[in-house]
Amino acid sequence: MDLLAEKAVRGETPSRAEGLAVLSDDHDVLDVVAAAARVRRRFFGRRVKLNTIINMKSGLCPEDCAYCSQRLGSESQILKYSWIGADEAAETADRAVHAGAKRVCLVASGRGPGERDIARVVESIDAIKERRPDVEICVCLGLLRDGQAAALRAAGAFAYSHNLNTSEGHYGQICSTHTFADRVDTVRRATGEGLSPCSGAIFGMGESDEDVVDLASRLRELDPDSVPVNFLIPFEGTPLGGRWELTPERCLRILALFRFFFPDVEVRLAGGREIHLRGLQSLALHVVNSIFLGDYLTSEGQPGEDDRQMIADAGFTVEGLDEPTLPGRRTDLVALRRRGAGTDRPANT
Repeated sequence: MDLLAEKAVRGETPSRAEGLAVLSDDHDVLDVVAAAARVRRRFFGRRVKLNTIINMKSGLCPEDCAYCSQRLGSESQILKYSWIGADEAAETADRAVHAGAKRVCLVASGRGPGERDIARVVESIDAIKERRPDVEICVCLGLLRDGQAAALRAAGAFAYSHNLNTSEGHYGQICSTHTFADRVDTVRRATGEGLSPCSGAIFGMGESDEDVVDLASRLRELDPDSVPVNFLIPFEGTPLGGRWELTPERCLRILALFRFFFPDVEVRLAGGREIHLRGLQSLALHVVNSIFLGDYLTSEGQPGEDDRQMIADAGFTVEGLDEPTLPGRRTDLVALRRRGAGTDRPANT
């Protein structure tokens, strides 16, 4: 694990065998976490970035993703509503930023946005920026078509989020209405139009260790600026309802693996952390450098006050806009990407 941490600091990709070793019982989980923590501290110190989700449109989705409570044919008991207004989105964002969030994620269910949907999101971005001009706005609307990423970028969106979710080999087991390649295409479209790429995964869906490593490798090829790691919330009324295969140790090993693959990238602990990590959430903070604050799309998170207390109790601080820059901090690379400049970051090979 020490050698793997050293490789990560140098920007070298773990081998397949090394990735599988992280997920196996060959090394004690505390040794794995300790090695990943050294990488985390090297690039992010003891800061934790807070993010929040605003669910702009809930349910009514034509896609059949097996993990999702908003899927076609879902019998999950969730709120279903069409688009919320720009003022409501701005008020929600304002409260989140006041609580410490640096990034606001505007999310809407569906296969992908139409032009009217883009217009609605642009209106909400304007309203949020009027109150909080410095907040990062991330948009997640599904599969993108030509010109849509550019329109969001021009409106002031900072990032676009579109998870790959699972490996290409396992993808057919969780969705039939679009493909793994469709998701890759959207991440590339967003990146090509100047949006900061955000793409991650959901674990606990029957994937093997090989699937986890394969997914990490494919994500690294896409060179995302942020990587959300979700753990399945097994909603009743979905095909994966009742699937409880994760343990806190398994979650920690997956998070450590992603830190080794993405040493200088925002690795974000996302949905399902409360129910799968349970009392070990604070230990996960030694690996990740970012978490969601508050509720998720159709499920409740723990209270934001509890999150902030957990961060303080673990010896970390909430990242602020006036925080000093550490060597190799990924936000510097985001700025370079937008200016079209090159970087001296080691190649992702």
